[in-house]
Amino acid sequence: MNGQTVNKVVIAGGGTAGWLAAAALTRLLGPLVDVTLVESDQIGTVGVGEATVPTMRTFHHILGIDERAFMRATQATFKLGIAFENWARIGDRYIHSFGQIGKSNWMGDFHQIWLQAREEGLAGDLNEYCFEHQAAEAGKFATSEKIPINFAYHLDAGFYATFLRAFAEQYGIARIEGRITEVRQHAETGFISALVLDNGTVVEGDLFIDCTGFRGLLIEQTLKTGYEDWTHWLGTDSALAVQTRSTGPAIPYTRAIAHDAGWQWRIPLQHRVGNGLVYASAHLSDDEAHARLLGNIDGETLTEPKLIRYQTGRRRKAWNKNCVTLGLSSGFVEPLESTSIHLIQTAITRLVQNFPFSGVTEALAEKFNAEAQFELEHVRDFIILHYKLTERGDSAFWRGCRDLEIPASLAERITLFREHAKAWKLQAEMFQVDSWLQVMLGQRLEPQGRHHMGRLMSRDQLAGIMTQMSANIARGVAQLPTHQDFLDSYCAAPAPV
Repeated sequence: MNGQTVNKVVIAGGGTAGWLAAAALTRLLGPLVDVTLVESDQIGTVGVGEATVPTMRTFHHILGIDERAFMRATQATFKLGIAFENWARIGDRYIHSFGQIGKSNWMGDFHQIWLQAREEGLAGDLNEYCFEHQAAEAGKFATSEKIPINFAYHLDAGFYATFLRAFAEQYGIARIEGRITEVRQHAETGFISALVLDNGTVVEGDLFIDCTGFRGLLIEQTLKTGYEDWTHWLGTDSALAVQTRSTGPAIPYTRAIAHDAGWQWRIPLQHRVGNGLVYASAHLSDDEAHARLLGNIDGETLTEPKLIRYQTGRRRKAWNKNCVTLGLSSGFVEPLESTSIHLIQTAITRLVQNFPFSGVTEALAEKFNAEAQFELEHVRDFIILHYKLTERGDSAFWRGCRDLEIPASLAERITLFREHAKAWKLQAEMFQVDSWLQVMLGQRLEPQGRHHMGRLMSRDQLAGIMTQMSANIARGVAQLPTHQDFLDSYCAAPAPV
């Protein structure tokens, strides 16, 4: 492969992915590399990724982004988890929260003790032992050095890209306006050498980052990298998104409400609510989806519903030749667990850690690709879990999900939890043990066996642990302000024009 040193990085496309890459590379590697971003105001972005996961806070901390300034600029609210409604059965509801459940020890996880206590009638619902879960249910929130709480954000993706652009411009990003009409390649190596714009400008580079969305202008249309299709596991392929004016206080969690051909999201921002209907077009027409979405929202609509088509899956290589793909051009699972921005940020982190200063080599690209594949496949399994563990038989869509032949990696997890209540997380995986636990139990997967560590305690000890823990959490939550009150005092944003 190419032994040429990498000095000039060219980012193709803006939006969340492009400007996250620009912000990170200029801030973290600024003195070492020259970064240029090419985008066209004529080309729109998907721009509906409005919910995030807690890892965003770490990424922002690394970049030195001020939380209050970011939240005001993006109309952001706090997010403690996701409420899943009608998933296992119609009428069911559970929250996948971002908190730690109970206290585990070296012998096993807390839920093994809880299962014993529940069998003996000494424990309440598992969520009673999670501070973030109880705060979400109560609509409470606060954060400070004295209040260790795990949270993420709801935000306006368009405003976020604008915020990141301004941040990157502080560190010397060069932005070129123009539509890419040609991608030039070296005749011998096939490496990308330059982008040609509609006004004739030629933008040369050593490393190219593809942030051109689903079309994958560089990684696919030019380099023919290939795509691994996951629609046989994740059958939704369409989403309609619309914004509405807020009609009440913002709740500190996302709602994911299942319907007979998919699910609907509700994401509260400071002055509006993001709404969307995710569906399988084989089971619901676009017109039916449009009517269903508009018939199941609160508040005045602020935008026209926007239709998004997608194919679940992944690019076969996230790094091909001298091109790295980020965001939608790299693949798409679906928005159920708000993983899109997280996957962009971890890919950027991976690129910074493996930056090819001495030149692009096969070994470096293979390492990057193996890590990207591992991460995305485990996210895929976690999303499939929600669909597979359904007892709904009221529609062809849900019967298909229930009867799905799933990846062996996920089947192993389900079997081990059913037989032994064992949930686990490998180091490089995104989702914690508590996440797997909450979704598995929330979807009515009841373990048949468990570790007997709980039997090492007396009934009085078990009862005391459960009572004290739930009481402490209830006390702490009661002392919190409401989420809306905290927002108003911490990062109130002016109403957008």
